[in-house]
Amino acid sequence: MERIELSLIFAPNLFLLKTKLFVITPPFTQLNTPYPATAYIKGFLNTKNIESVQADLGIEVILKLFSKEGLQNLFEVGGLTFSVGEVSDNSKRIYALQDEYLKTINPVIAFLQGKNPTLALQICQEDFLPEASRFAQLEELDWAFGTMGTQDKAKHLATLYLEDISDFIVECVDANFGFSRYAERLGRSANCFDELYEALQQEPTYIDTILLSILKERIETIQPTLLLISVPFPGNLYSAFRSAQWVKKHHPKIKISMGGGFPNTELRSLSDARVFEFFDFITLDDGEAPIEELINAITSSEVEMPLKRTFLLENGKVVYKNNSTKHDYKQSQVGTPDYSDLLLDKYISVIEIVNPMHRMWSDGRWNKLTMAHGCYWGKCTFCDISLDYIKVYEPVAANLLCDQMEEMIAQTGENGFHFVDEAAPPALMRALALEILRRKLAVTWWTNIRFEKSFTKDLCLLLKASGCIAVSGGLEVASDRLLKLIDKGVTVEQVAKVTRNFTEAGVMVHAYLMYGYPTQTIQETVDSLEMVRQLFEVGVLQSGFWHQFAMTAHSPVGLYPEKFGVVKETEAIGTFANNDINYTDSTGIDHDKFSFGLKKSLFNFMHGICFDYELQDWFDFKIPKTKISPDFIFDALHENEDFNIKPTAKIVWLGGKPFVEHFTKSKKGNSWEMMTLTFHDKKESFNIRTNKNEGEWLVEMLLKISVANVKIFTFQEIKANFEIQLEDFELFWYSKPIKTLREFGLLVL
Repeated sequence: MERIELSLIFAPNLFLLKTKLFVITPPFTQLNTPYPATAYIKGFLNTKNIESVQADLGIEVILKLFSKEGLQNLFEVGGLTFSVGEVSDNSKRIYALQDEYLKTINPVIAFLQGKNPTLALQICQEDFLPEASRFAQLEELDWAFGTMGTQDKAKHLATLYLEDISDFIVECVDANFGFSRYAERLGRSANCFDELYEALQQEPTYIDTILLSILKERIETIQPTLLLISVPFPGNLYSAFRSAQWVKKHHPKIKISMGGGFPNTELRSLSDARVFEFFDFITLDDGEAPIEELINAITSSEVEMPLKRTFLLENGKVVYKNNSTKHDYKQSQVGTPDYSDLLLDKYISVIEIVNPMHRMWSDGRWNKLTMAHGCYWGKCTFCDISLDYIKVYEPVAANLLCDQMEEMIAQTGENGFHFVDEAAPPALMRALALEILRRKLAVTWWTNIRFEKSFTKDLCLLLKASGCIAVSGGLEVASDRLLKLIDKGVTVEQVAKVTRNFTEAGVMVHAYLMYGYPTQTIQETVDSLEMVRQLFEVGVLQSGFWHQFAMTAHSPVGLYPEKFGVVKETEAIGTFANNDINYTDSTGIDHDKFSFGLKKSLFNFMHGICFDYELQDWFDFKIPKTKISPDFIFDALHENEDFNIKPTAKIVWLGGKPFVEHFTKSKKGNSWEMMTLTFHDKKESFNIRTNKNEGEWLVEMLLKISVANVKIFTFQEIKANFEIQLEDFELFWYSKPIKTLREFGLLVL
């Protein structure tokens, strides 16, 4: 395949006076919602009046594959393998039931797109869908969906049905297929380009042919001058190269650039020239300024234009150019993500597993936004904190975020938001929640956090009131020694209190859990499991997931392994991808063997069962007894809290204006003028009684500190206002009326 040299890129006969961009995500990411990178880029291009079209080719391939016509072709191709080699009984069963699959596939896809809700009744009778091996797990249905109604149960059954077809595809048609990834193995083992390059020299696979037929149609319709391919994950890499390969062959004048999460983390030391048989450019980190410079370069009459964080081929060698003086754009300048062009009504909601947080990732369509670029903490030693997407922290103002939310609701018709932050800053979450409530927006949102002490009971109540339904955060290793080594900035005790605050506010909590961190002992793994067991037993965690520690090139552990008791297997840097690093831990422990027991126990804890099992019961090898007190978490949650209020604390009233009634109270010949204040919230009514002076002051003050107002009063300001007219503010603040209001939405933030 011909290589594109720099002299060709800027040859005068290729000058383009007008640029049209086609921005794509190749297969596969999610079925239920588009990956947001292309929408972010299109939103930025809008601010520059640059014409662009975007597409999620993953959902387009899925819809073509999982259709009546698609399955007819699939069974024809899959049937050919039956005469060539051994085929499992499961695939034989699916093939034998192909008429049932052809009959049901279009209605099922429509149902999962939310267009055919009455089909749920038929699916739940369990005699409508053909069933193969995936339906063996149905004993969990009563627990997961027993009280949740037919729609969720039907979604799960329909998901199993699709997964059965997926198993047939993998065995009989294309071994690389997966719903949220394609040929992921090639992306994950990409230290050297050889294996991926060799795969690309083979004839296109069955899935490739579907992808390329869609790409052909789109390219011919759009006729772009620049193709931008976003590659967020290893599971998109092969399809990105296959797409670029086809465009290079059939439309060689189109320039092609790759960007996204995969190159940002994996391709920073790229040196294999063969990559540029497929791509003209590969850009790193935030894409806005590099893309703008690319456009300037390919439309300019200059021989060479400056580029920003861009790899390209020059004189047969890979070079990295970062000679642009253009600064990266501030978050306030990049525009609102634009989801136009995407098939928003065609995405399919699935319920693969009953983990509550995983269900949110795969079910429902979410508008994606970012509260802050980077991570405000930026210290965790397992994290890629040396890279710009984490290192460069820049929050977005709450009013601008709300402006973007309102724009996106108007464009997409969806009011659900997933804030895709590394860790959303508590102060900004508070400001955003206040702005949402002030504007009276009815939205649903969730995000990722650090379990830090800023998340007080009142802040969690505020977040809930604004529409926050779930948070996920890293508990990582539930061991204070290891949390300190990780530089997480939290303790297990603190995590327990924060998860309680969210749970009591009605916000679901998911914990990321880690095992196999450098120098982690077997005892610490067992103790960590015991901590997790207790967190679920007391009811402050609702969801979790264990993952094994992976050492990456851009994390402190990867950069300074000697500080963490690990040794890299090799110092060699790959010519293609370079991120995951093989290493030897000084402890010599085989952490892999804990995987099954940790995940099985967690699965049961999420079901609210098996808390009385011995930890040894989860493992088929001998483990030490835990050294954690059986009441550690319970005791941590019942420690006395510090109720002192800082003078700068913000006081907000979430409730409405009370109805006021006056009455006179008499005792032993004395009488006092009193007031009854009756409040109505969404669930119930309640009242409080005060004397007339305090009551009148309170009614006036509640109006001032209402969440509807822009001005926010501090505790000190309220106290000073009270003491102008009345005496002994502390006595009043800790009285029964205020205590009642505190239970119904008088928040100290």
